[in-house]
Amino acid sequence: MFVTHLSLADFRSYALAEVSLTPGVTVFTGANGQGKTNLVEAVEFLATLGSHRVASEAPLVRAGASRSIVRARVQAGLEDPRNLVLEIEIIPGRANKAALNRAPLRRPRDLLGALRVVLFSPEDLAIVKGDPSERRRFIDELLVARWPRLAGVRADYDRVLKQRSTLLKSLSGRGPRGLTEEVEFTLEVWDGQLAALGAELVAARLATLAELAPLLASAYADIAPTNSEAGVEYKSSALSSGVVELDDEPAAARGTAENPLPTVTELTQLLTTSLRERRGEEIARGLCLVGPHRDDLTLTLGDLPTKGYASHGESWSTALALRLASFALLRADGVEPVLILDDVFAELDESRRARLAELVGDAEQVLITAAVAADVPAALQGKRFLVSDGSVLADAQPKAPEAPQGEFPPALSEARSTEGVRSRQARPADRWIKAEVSRGEFSQSVPEEPRGEFSQTVPEEVALRPSRRAAATPSEEPEQRDA
Repeated sequence: MFVTHLSLADFRSYALAEVSLTPGVTVFTGANGQGKTNLVEAVEFLATLGSHRVASEAPLVRAGASRSIVRARVQAGLEDPRNLVLEIEIIPGRANKAALNRAPLRRPRDLLGALRVVLFSPEDLAIVKGDPSERRRFIDELLVARWPRLAGVRADYDRVLKQRSTLLKSLSGRGPRGLTEEVEFTLEVWDGQLAALGAELVAARLATLAELAPLLASAYADIAPTNSEAGVEYKSSALSSGVVELDDEPAAARGTAENPLPTVTELTQLLTTSLRERRGEEIARGLCLVGPHRDDLTLTLGDLPTKGYASHGESWSTALALRLASFALLRADGVEPVLILDDVFAELDESRRARLAELVGDAEQVLITAAVAADVPAALQGKRFLVSDGSVLADAQPKAPEAPQGEFPPALSEARSTEGVRSRQARPADRWIKAEVSRGEFSQSVPEEPRGEFSQTVPEEVALRPSRRAAATPSEEPEQRDA
């Protein structure tokens, strides 16, 4: 899949901008602070409902505006002309609104799965060097990209965790007298729900990591050929050993009698037992100490953990290898995601730039940002835009061909050419969002009055199987420190 058109209203530094995109490589260049990353961040937000730069949504709305709108047209593939129009309205302090082919969706997360994105940026160094929450976020976002329905599992887990943590905090300091029969019954109820949801999430993490591990080792070897092999282990708060090792063994060999992964049922029992055993400690500290929100990934180079032992270059290469492995995993699932490289090449030497260009050259769509155009290898010299002072202009402006049927209407494209666009003065977002999309373009793939179903783009979810891929992902929970 790939994005063919991106429209922004009051998003970050853009009052109104429209950019036509094509398959292959697209490079956005310009001085720092001009808005290059804002463009790819908008694509990322449509795909994940989140940003790699900020945790809250307020910074995504242009200063002085009350909301922002991001819209993109996505084509299913190079040989698949089906199109979808994805749209989300970001309203800080309130629930966001989403639409698919002009049809409002009941929940923004129903948009997940219509567009898949893998993004690598300098912030990804925190996956290697940062807190466990960064690594949990990485694996959970990958799970949702593979199985969009797991966004609901994450939301349910967060809800149960919040309720149980509130109860534990209220009991903290009361001593044995505070644990009445009624309170104990309530804790049992929350324990059961936390264990069931948590087991599904942990099983999904383990199944995904089992497939990711050999891809990680291969990607690291391609980027930084050394004698050290990149690996990953899963550190669990519930398993007795605490660590599940995931080497470069093919995923097909896992789940067997010789090398099994824990099933959802087994993980549910383990979590239930651990919650019961540590209940006294949890009450005393007022914290939930067991569950996927307390787990971690241990990244390794050879026999040593990457965190604390690896050099800056090795840490950077490991973070990049994780993203490339994720990209390869999604492709193995039959999905061709959009690959975004945000200010990556400035941190790589000449040889690693060339290796990276070789690895991503066959991607269906690659979006690159770079402050210095010369940093981008010659092998990735595709379509180029210059971003400067709120404008997005092509380096060369050939005569624009006639717009194909079903393109964005004049209200959205009056200042746009095929090769580049310029941001225009701000207009009320209400006028922008009401612009209609021609129905003719969707006649082959979407009914005349679509209802937000993803059946044309997203395959039906497969139920979680104990010994294969699981479907689960807890949302990122802030790291809980020892009292």
